[in-house]
Amino acid sequence: MENIEQQSEFDIKVEKVKKLESNGEKAYKAKFNKTHEIHNLDNCELGTHVSVAGRMIFKRTFGKLIFARLYAIGDNYEMDLTAPMRTSVQISLNFNVVGEERLKYFKEFCDIGDFVGVNGELIRTQTGELTVQVETFELLSKALRGLPEKFHGLVDTDSRYRQRYLDIISNEKSRNAVIIRFKVMQFIRDFYIKHGFLEVETPILQNAVGGALAKPFRTHHNALDLDMNLRISPETFHKRVIACGFDKIFEFAKDFRNEGLCVDKLQEFTMLESYAAYWDFEDSIKFYTEMFREVCKYIFGKYEFTANGRTITLPEQFPRMDYVATLNEILGINVLDITDVDEFKKLVLKKKLLEEFELNDQFTVGGIIDLLYKRKMRPNIIEPTILYNYPNVVPLARYSDKDDRIIEMFQLVIDGQEMVKGYSELVNPIQQKRNFEEQAKAKQKGDAEAMDYDKEYILAMEHGFPPISGIGFGIDVFIYHLLDCENIRDTILFPIVKPEADGNEN
Repeated sequence: MENIEQQSEFDIKVEKVKKLESNGEKAYKAKFNKTHEIHNLDNCELGTHVSVAGRMIFKRTFGKLIFARLYAIGDNYEMDLTAPMRTSVQISLNFNVVGEERLKYFKEFCDIGDFVGVNGELIRTQTGELTVQVETFELLSKALRGLPEKFHGLVDTDSRYRQRYLDIISNEKSRNAVIIRFKVMQFIRDFYIKHGFLEVETPILQNAVGGALAKPFRTHHNALDLDMNLRISPETFHKRVIACGFDKIFEFAKDFRNEGLCVDKLQEFTMLESYAAYWDFEDSIKFYTEMFREVCKYIFGKYEFTANGRTITLPEQFPRMDYVATLNEILGINVLDITDVDEFKKLVLKKKLLEEFELNDQFTVGGIIDLLYKRKMRPNIIEPTILYNYPNVVPLARYSDKDDRIIEMFQLVIDGQEMVKGYSELVNPIQQKRNFEEQAKAKQKGDAEAMDYDKEYILAMEHGFPPISGIGFGIDVFIYHLLDCENIRDTILFPIVKPEADGNEN
């Protein structure tokens, strides 16, 4: 019965299009000249004549009077994120103003979901509602399918993400999340440029897996008959850009990791990675702290946000936690002395820190250390905390001059979640070769996340890299935590979902 009703509505609207065209009118106009955007109508004086346009999301008829509401986000690119945003305005059509024929036309042909342009005077109704009193109007584009029933939005999660356009229209929280996301990206871009960074682009199609420990998506280049992968990180190319002589660079990079689905992880995601020559990881900590605090103030007007019902305050300097010292307390021994994977597994099982099945896919000491961190350390870190003094578990990070078992790396963790990772970069090609060789051994043992031996990268490094420090953080994760979203997919416009089962076309 439901499908019949939907098809009936569809067919009725198709017939309206045909009727309009038979009368010599276009149901899909080429343009409409607006004088104002809906979002800035509050700044106009009453009595101003305006021409506005948008999608009709509400319509109610009272005899010779019709009230409707037009929706549009418009071009509000300079909006104040701390203030409420107007995305709709009421319009009124009065028999005495538009005339009987046009009122009848609006009743018959203009439906919820259609795009309508109106010209009229800005007034306030007796209830105080800002309203455009319509003098003339045009049906600009006919929608053949309606909006979600009663405009309450889509309830089914998959439908929300598959028909994102309907979700954004009807769900203010969804709408605000993506607006804030893109505004924050603009803010970050301006912040970097102000600090002397150049925005660059690097390849998405790569023939060596590197820059992070993750499973790649594979593809094939037909013209070159070459197996390739979608990048998991732009890092190795960014350091080659630094070798060109560009001292400060950044990129909003689309990355791809063929990993599991969960509420805080995406397989296609946007990373912000940046690199600065002659910096070390302490410079990166200082830079990121300032940027993070300023983004928070831009969104909320203060250096704090809410996560899981808790208020998180961002101080000028974040407190620090020694990674190795904390892990040593958990293990009861010095983790830096551990070199044998099997012995490490026995120790972890003996102390009941992890389950045996969790260790099945771990082929390196570094992998087990990272798993212990994710299970036993990270969930307990609530307040903003800089973790530093890491064991040598990242193949691209610089060793500490004090102890080559330590790397100069940091992470910011808030409410049990990583917000950023950065380190002083390894620029020694001899040591980088050794690290890649260790990765190759892990890959042979079955480690699907190990890096490839990247000969081109080594060649570039052998020609010389300056001292470098870099940072990387996921924009999706960043917004997900700042806005306290229920699912990371709420932060992007069109997340990947399974195709809907084939059904009736209408």
